[in-house]
Amino acid sequence: MNQQLLAKTFVELADNLVADFDLIDFLRLLTDRCVGMLGASAAGVLLADRDGELRVMAASDEQVRLLELFQLQNDEGPCLEAFRTGTQVIVPDLTREIDRWPRFATAAHRGGFGAVQALPMRLREETVGALNLFHAAPGPFDPVDAPIAQALADVATISLLQQRSSARSTVLNEQLQTALNGRVLVEQAKGKLAERQGIDMEQAFTALRSYARSHNRRLSDLARAFIDDSEPLLGLVA
Repeated sequence: MNQQLLAKTFVELADNLVADFDLIDFLRLLTDRCVGMLGASAAGVLLADRDGELRVMAASDEQVRLLELFQLQNDEGPCLEAFRTGTQVIVPDLTREIDRWPRFATAAHRGGFGAVQALPMRLREETVGALNLFHAAPGPFDPVDAPIAQALADVATISLLQQRSSARSTVLNEQLQTALNGRVLVEQAKGKLAERQGIDMEQAFTALRSYARSHNRRLSDLARAFIDDSEPLLGLVA
């Protein structure tokens, strides 16, 4: 494992404890680093909205985003279980879980995934979502990577909860709902840019994210401007 990248990741996650950060970009950073450092083939993050319903907030690629959506639509799978129980769900071989999650296990296998680690995003008694690591090949997980993955999930959870006021418990839900609304804008912008430039959805997201970072803008604000054609966005290309 790249120790320097690991240290940098924890610094970046912790820095969001005091900074006004872009939640969507923050969660995508989390999924990307889990793939880059922990040997996962793909990663996704599910967060609960104000009604307690899980939503897909980040995914390292389009394929796993669709699998996460499939899991929610069919109301079965390890990620939902991790969220509902507040405990890790470790599945080294999804083919052995057909009876447990018949639709999800089949869809995951068809998508090229053989194993999954679902980690609750939890602080004390409050679980706000789940970090999910997918692996292409079945088999036991690295015992060193598992606690690191949970530590990353824990730091991300603290970042999500850090602005909550003890006197106003709705603050977190409002923040998450704003982020969920922003995620919808980003998905719409991805589709529009992909169609306009003849690229895939992942390339479109990368282009939007790079432009937002280079121009010091929130990803959701950029997405809205692109959808509305409210300003010229010179240089926004894949």
